[in-house]
Amino acid sequence: MALDYFQLKDKVSVVTGAASGIGYATAELLAEVGATVILLDINEENGAQAAQYLREKDFKAEFLKCDVTSKADCERVSQHIEKTYKHVDVLFNNAGIIRRKTVVELEEAEWDSVIDVSLKGVYLLSKYLIPIMSSERGGSIINTGSGWGLKGGDKAAAYCAAKAGVVNLTKAMAIDHGPQNIRVNCICPGDTDTPLLRDEAKQLEVEEGAFLKGSATDRPLARIGTPRDIAKGVLFLACDLSAWVTGTELVVDGGGLA
Repeated sequence: MALDYFQLKDKVSVVTGAASGIGYATAELLAEVGATVILLDINEENGAQAAQYLREKDFKAEFLKCDVTSKADCERVSQHIEKTYKHVDVLFNNAGIIRRKTVVELEEAEWDSVIDVSLKGVYLLSKYLIPIMSSERGGSIINTGSGWGLKGGDKAAAYCAAKAGVVNLTKAMAIDHGPQNIRVNCICPGDTDTPLLRDEAKQLEVEEGAFLKGSATDRPLARIGTPRDIAKGVLFLACDLSAWVTGTELVVDGGGLA
């Protein structure tokens, strides 16, 4: 049946940055199609609430606190997942932050934090979960890039650098781990209505409503994205509909880059 391609029944999915926004929306959608979902986030209160909400809907979900920039955290979480679930089928490396500043304005600590969360975090968690994924039946890794990982953007130097790194890291990982039946792809969202986007308005000292409206104006579809819009793209890359897709980036941005 065609609908079987969408199903993730009996699959174990790990989602970072899962306490809100794109991460939570994706965890919810993956759970809806049958996956057991492990939500990772540094925000323990919101992450635990998110997992509880999914369980109240009779989905299989667990929250684990994880700082993706911490080797110890990523190793600890991976050991728990291997012991509890035995395998991982989907990894969505989604955690990221943004600082809306030029290289002149950025403090070194701000540069480091953006690079560490958005790029190093992909490396660290993949480092410990890929052996679990490859030891069983392969799987799918989806890394969150950005339209600004494919082109430049204003006042976002560290973010653009990190997301460009994610795009090319994705290709390198696809080459290295294809023989283990692991597909690695990158999803590149455009402006999406998340706490991250709304925080950008504060950083730029722009009125939130005007900022969101401006983010939609130049797009052919004339709106910003919803977290669910991006989650649907992740589902495509996670499930068997994309069984021969690896090493590429899927742009989901309402036509913004066009």
